[in-house]
Amino acid sequence: MGPVARRRPLGVVTRGTTNPNRLRRVDNWIVATCADRLRAAVDPLVVDLGYGATPVTAVELRARLAAGVRPDVRLVGLEIDPARVAAATPAADPPGLTFARGGFELAGLRPVLVRAFNVLRQYDESDVPEAWRTMTAALAPGGVLVEGTCDELGRLASWLLVDADGPRTLTLAARLNTLGSPAELAERLPKALIHRNVPGEPVHELIRALEGAWQAAASYAPFGPRQRWLRAVAHLRDTGWPVLDRPHRWRHGELTLPWPSVAPRGSG
Repeated sequence: MGPVARRRPLGVVTRGTTNPNRLRRVDNWIVATCADRLRAAVDPLVVDLGYGATPVTAVELRARLAAGVRPDVRLVGLEIDPARVAAATPAADPPGLTFARGGFELAGLRPVLVRAFNVLRQYDESDVPEAWRTMTAALAPGGVLVEGTCDELGRLASWLLVDADGPRTLTLAARLNTLGSPAELAERLPKALIHRNVPGEPVHELIRALEGAWQAAASYAPFGPRQRWLRAVAHLRDTGWPVLDRPHRWRHGELTLPWPSVAPRGSG
């Protein structure tokens, strides 16, 4: 079933900046982390919300899911700007890839997974909870939203896994051979957290602890940035942070923690 025309798309047109492979880190995490949801789905529908001025990252996500999860995955790229939809449509050559106009209401679709990257970064922090609720209300049962941000080349990124009950995890990710300091990740926190990187907030404590662990692992630098990162994440875990996953994910430059460990003070 295709997108359903119900009402004016919810949201505003964003800048639309994009680059090839900009979202490779989050895509690979989705393939590794969300595969079971898509494999179990009767209709393996994915929405890429706000794919930008060109459809390249939507095309890449569909290709990665088809190769790594199941070949019959369907991906619909949604944009509010009708000109972007019209420009993207010629790129919909692979079976299972289409483009349509839509916003946070997801154009009446019921996807198993939504990727919304570099979208809410351009909104006010106060707009985030309602946007999450609107998107997760439109998901298929058991579906999830992956919402986050990254720099222009995808070297620094962070994202939240959100379901009908709210955020579940935060993941920080970096290209390790260009990472000078984990503190650089603070510039690319999701909108719900980026303004909370101040003393007294858990995410500020996390960034400081990660930077401290990175410095403590300086003796591993001669063995390469990956070994230093692995040691830093292990140190973070050993000092009491509830680090998730195993070293096979950490080695990709990832760090995932449960949402309650970084949620803003007073958010419940």
